[in-house]
Formats: sequence, structure tokens, C-alpha cells
Amino acid sequence: MSGEDTIAAIATPLGRGGIGMVRLSGGRSLEIASAFIRLAQFPPEVQRATLGEFFDPASAGTMDQVVATHFRAPHSYTGEDVLEICCHGAPVVLEYLLECCLARGARLAEPGEFTMRAFLNGRIDLAQAEAIRDLIDSRTLYQARVAAQQMEGAVAARLKRPKEALVELIAILEAGIDFAEDDVPVSGWENISLRAGAIQRELATMAESGRLGKVIREGLSLAIAGRPNAGKSSIFNRLIDQDRAIVTEIPGTTRDLVSETANLSGIPLRLIDTAGIRETVDRVERIGVEKSCQAIADADLRLLVIDTSEGLTAEDEKLYKKLRPLGPMVIACNKSDLPPKVTPDDLARWFTPPSTEDSIPVVWVSALTGDAIPALHQAVLSLVAPGHAIRPEGELMTNLRHQQCVQSALGSTDKALQAAAQRIPHEMLLLDLYDALHALDAVTGATTTDDLLTVIFSTFCVGK
Repeated sequence: MSGEDTIAAIATPLGRGGIGMVRLSGGRSLEIASAFIRLAQFPPEVQRATLGEFFDPASAGTMDQVVATHFRAPHSYTGEDVLEICCHGAPVVLEYLLECCLARGARLAEPGEFTMRAFLNGRIDLAQAEAIRDLIDSRTLYQARVAAQQMEGAVAARLKRPKEALVELIAILEAGIDFAEDDVPVSGWENISLRAGAIQRELATMAESGRLGKVIREGLSLAIAGRPNAGKSSIFNRLIDQDRAIVTEIPGTTRDLVSETANLSGIPLRLIDTAGIRETVDRVERIGVEKSCQAIADADLRLLVIDTSEGLTAEDEKLYKKLRPLGPMVIACNKSDLPPKVTPDDLARWFTPPSTEDSIPVVWVSALTGDAIPALHQAVLSLVAPGHAIRPEGELMTNLRHQQCVQSALGSTDKALQAAAQRIPHEMLLLDLYDALHALDAVTGATTTDDLLTVIFSTFCVGK
């Protein structure tokens, strides 16, 4: 990549659409466009949409009507002169418009190069640049809101306080070292430990938000398990609010895995409907059971469905014992609309947790009527975020690289605290504090490497 070039790319998704856009960025944007864009006024008025024509440079014949918008440096997305040309979204027209740009000296933009130029020109910091990608990739409205907050600088705002505290502590220690002969007072060990401890607590809170942020970003998988005809597919359909899985009164209807992604309070939740777990001589059903067992083991969460109209069976107990060691789970007592043959006391006797801390959420539902399905959603959510602690969007750290940087800073601060406790010389303690500061600077790009930038922006789409 070279900042001297004028770059161009199609900025709208591939395929036919009502509108398509070609974006130019660089000092020659207007010069290049003048060879095939006809406007009543050229150059067009800054930051105003201007109606014009895209004409074939070879024949001067009109190809399409366009709307051109000119942004003058530094008041543009990239911080350079930018021209955005919108036309009808016919792929052949967009591709020819791009070819005209390239034929007259523009270079095809690399993935993420427009946003990278915005970062290099100081329009946005690195965390904001990554938030733009996250917004484009968001699958739920909550994810989009988190990304939008981060685009506004929420990450840098959260880092501001611990960074300022780090700089202040570093300055105090540096002054004590540099001006020791002038009797400049230096904080005592207790004060140093108090300051470093406050920074450590702030970073620990941010690291904790990163755990939930990872769930928000990547989502989770939930495997629905149970013996045949317990109502797994019916509950699956209720949770995704559509008839996705086949439901009949015949046991063993589901023989293969059926999956769908639902939105659980902003968390992408991949639901997996599995085959009924039982011993069988049917070869096809047995393969389905084996695949189901593997999917249940691989899932982040498990939902055990019990048919309360038939009572608890040895198969239910065997399946529970198989699922319990695998991790978090919820029990759905299905068919609560029918006379029950299972009571809460029965469940307590059959499914006694090792301790109260290991208690399993139990929800009595009816897949037929939809009764208590919202409660089932909340029970699953309680496993993801205990206490339903889905935090305000601006408090979450969803980017994995940011989380790693904060963890690194937290580790360095821990070392500084240990050094202070052992009365290690300030020069050595400062090394840990500087490591922590550099790790936080790497979040927003204040200190970074070209290799890191290449990796980050290569994950963007072309045109952004």
C-alpha cells in the first residue's frame, strides 16, 4: 500500500441492486473522474450530491445517470480528497466504471485500505477502525449497538482513566530517579502500591467485560437433547419461532442434526436439534444418535428435555448423567399442558446437584401452547450472563485483540505490584509499568507495527 496513490473500488456488495457505488480516494480523484463523469458543475460543490452522467470515454455515449459526492481533505472518511459515484447497481456498469478509474491512473484498493488511510491520517483510532468492521459483520442489533458505541470512541474513553493513572505514576517514579540529587520528593512504597492497585482493579473490570464481550461477538451453541418424542423439535421450533424441524408423534422422527441461529438478548445462539438418544438397531437412527452425542459434547450449553406426561425413565437419568459433566445445562420439563406424572420433588431426587452452586435451572414449559418459553429464554441467558448482566453497550470490550492487550497490561501491573511489595528498585518497577502502558496504547494504535496493521485491515472487505 502507498498513501501517494489514488485508490478506487466498488464500495457496495457484489450482485445486482438498486444502487451501486464506486469510491475514489486520493489527490487525483477529481482529475480521474473528469474523463468519464459529466456534471453541470465540475468540480462539484463540496459535500453536496450532484446529478450527472457516466459516459463512455471511447464513444462519449451515456452509460448511466450518476450522483457524485465530493469530500475535500481533511473532511472526508479517509482524510483525503474523496469522490463517491453512485449509479444503478448493475454489476456490468459498476465494473466498467471501476475499469475507467483504473485506466486513468487509479489503483485498485486493497481490502480495508480506505479505513486504513482514515487511521493513518488521524481520522479514527485503531479501535474505531476495528469497530467499523464489527458493525459490518454484526448479526444482531445488540452487536450493532456495541460496534456503534466503539466507533464513537467508547474503547478509548474506557482506557483513558487507567492510562492517565499509569502515566502519572510513571512520571512520579521517573522524577524521583532523574532528580534524586535535588531532593524531589518521591511517593512512598505504600502510595505506589495504592496507585498501582487502583489501576489493576480498573483493568480487571475491563478484562471481566471482555469475557462477556467474547460471547457477544462469537455467540454460543445450545444442543437440545432428550429421549425420543420428548418434544425436542417442538421446543426447537418455539425457540427460533418457526417450523424448522419436522414434528410428528412418531418417536425417532429427527435422525439428523438440525441447526438454526436465534437472537438471545443480542447474543447469537446456534440451536442444534439432535436425534432422540436411545439404544436402537436401526442403522440410520444409530448414526443420527452418534452424531447427536458428538454435537452435545461440542456445544457450549445443553438443554435436556423431559416428557413430564410420561414420568421419569431410566433413559432420562442415564442421559442426565451423561450431560451433567459436560458443562452448563438447563432442564426443560415439557408438556406441562398435560396431567403431570413428574413433580419437582421427583426431579430433586433424580437430579440432585453436588452442591447448591451447581444447581441447574429447571423450567416447566409447553411446546404445544408456548407457555413459559420466555422463561426458558431467561434460564438459558442466566447461564451466559449470570444475573442477566448484559451491560450497557459502551462498557463491553468485544474485540479479541483488545482483550489480549488489556490482559497483557493487567499482567504487567500485577508484576509492578509484586515488585513494589518486595521493595525492588524503581528502575525495575518502571519497566513493568511501561509494558502496561504500551499494551494499552496498542489498543488504539498509539504504538503498533506495520505487520499488525496489515493483518487487521486485510480482514476488511474491498471498498471499505
